[in-house]
Amino acid sequence: MGRLTDIDLRNWIRSGKPTAKADGEGLTFTLSAKGTAAWTLRYSHGGKAKELTLGRYPDMSLAKAREIASAKRVEIQQGVDVAAQKRQADQAAAQAWTFRRLAEDYFDKGAKKLAATTTKNRAQQLRDFVYPKIGHIAAADVTPADIVGIVEATAGRSLHVARLVMVGIRMVFAHGIARHVVTTNPCAHIRSEAIIGGAPDQRERVMLTDTEIAEVFRELPTISRPNALMVRILLATGARIGELVQAEWVHLDFERAEWTIPPEHSKTKRGFVVPLPPMVAGWFAELHSMAFESRYVMPIRARMNGKEGDLHMEPVTLNAALVTLAKKLGKKCRRFTPHDLRSTCRSHLGALGVDVLIAERCLNHSLGGLVATYDKHDYLTERRRALELWAAKLASIENGEAFNVVQLRRA
Repeated sequence: MGRLTDIDLRNWIRSGKPTAKADGEGLTFTLSAKGTAAWTLRYSHGGKAKELTLGRYPDMSLAKAREIASAKRVEIQQGVDVAAQKRQADQAAAQAWTFRRLAEDYFDKGAKKLAATTTKNRAQQLRDFVYPKIGHIAAADVTPADIVGIVEATAGRSLHVARLVMVGIRMVFAHGIARHVVTTNPCAHIRSEAIIGGAPDQRERVMLTDTEIAEVFRELPTISRPNALMVRILLATGARIGELVQAEWVHLDFERAEWTIPPEHSKTKRGFVVPLPPMVAGWFAELHSMAFESRYVMPIRARMNGKEGDLHMEPVTLNAALVTLAKKLGKKCRRFTPHDLRSTCRSHLGALGVDVLIAERCLNHSLGGLVATYDKHDYLTERRRALELWAAKLASIENGEAFNVVQLRRA
């Protein structure tokens, strides 16, 4: 029987003072300054003092600690360095944890407090930009140089996404440290601003001019047709890219020429009906012919028949396409984002003389104040006229024709 009792252990823990008390034959109870109670086995191997951590108290009881210590002493007497053996086993276990496995464990256990949208976007960013590079590598073997390379490569497509990728990798490794899968975080001394520069200044939204829109239309055939149709639809409707990529065919009514955005897809958390001018309805119909029976308007075609099932496209796909488009446009058009297409639509509606209230409702903006409180009219008819006017101007720009607002209004 050893020297220690459970009463002793509880009293030492209650006191909170760091201590180390021997139970006999090398078994020692330790209490750290932070209050962590643990069992260690002290022994000698090759003339050198060694120490093996057996487990924490009270997770491992006094009786269990004595039992395990007795078994380890038998191994030590047979010449086994049990501490080195445990270290090798831990290293082998860490090797079995690839970065992808660790990331999946993070999403399963460590990311539950994140918003569903954040979790989905972070998983997509890791899948597209990180897994192809280090997903198959042991998490413990990932180096800071690997991280820098990934962030630099991602920045070539989008600085914003590169920063998000850096955050995602950092959180996965922080989870790995908490799970004792890795001992260090290779992101610890890396800052995204050191790789891709500081956070960009908040820039004003772009209103593409008639000339720039004409140049965009001329270059659209150089990107994929689905992406080109997305650009056209976003420009013509002023919709948000997230609303479009999540749209399903059940939300489209071609007979009524309407696209219904459900509350869960809307930033305002209220359902919204977008009236579709004939030209825009035609673009949706073309997308339907390319959807391969997917439920989504913008499916991920590469995964349509894969194990991941029927998924919708992610916004980053169009962002990458716009980077390609910008290179082809050169100085003929300012660089723009999907949200700039929305601001272009809103700005041109104002330039066409559309009433401010109608123009704001076209973009499903919350009007606020007394208007939001008392005015419950949806202005669907007025919004349809406004978007048809804007569609007519877009058609004239693409065809290189003059546009007469007054004549259209009278018509």
